[in-house]
Amino acid sequence: MDNTVTWFEVATDDPEGAQAFYGGLFGWTFARDEGALDYRLINYPGGERPAGGLFNTKGEFPAHAIFHVEVADVEATCAKSESLGGKVITKVIDDGAGTDFAYLRDMSGSVFGIFHRR
Repeated sequence: MDNTVTWFEVATDDPEGAQAFYGGLFGWTFARDEGALDYRLINYPGGERPAGGLFNTKGEFPAHAIFHVEVADVEATCAKSESLGGKVITKVIDDGAGTDFAYLRDMSGSVFGIFHRR
């Protein structure tokens, strides 16, 4: 559903350590995504479908834990964010599996993500 928080992400250059930490702490389970990125889908105990992802940054992005909002158009949302005083941190990224995403910063400096499944 557009303009709704539908995903969260934990990004780190130590995905094995993060997987052990969050799995041990919350009972989350992880499964590799089939896309081009080193991405692991996160399921809650008893969850019917993945609710988040663990992203291996390989040191190319800062570590973070953020929410993602599903949008109709990533590029248009980036432009609108900038017109409202936000900042686009990354250009639109194609994950190779049918999803475009970007990272933004709001006017206070908080980072969040947006995405669209094609």
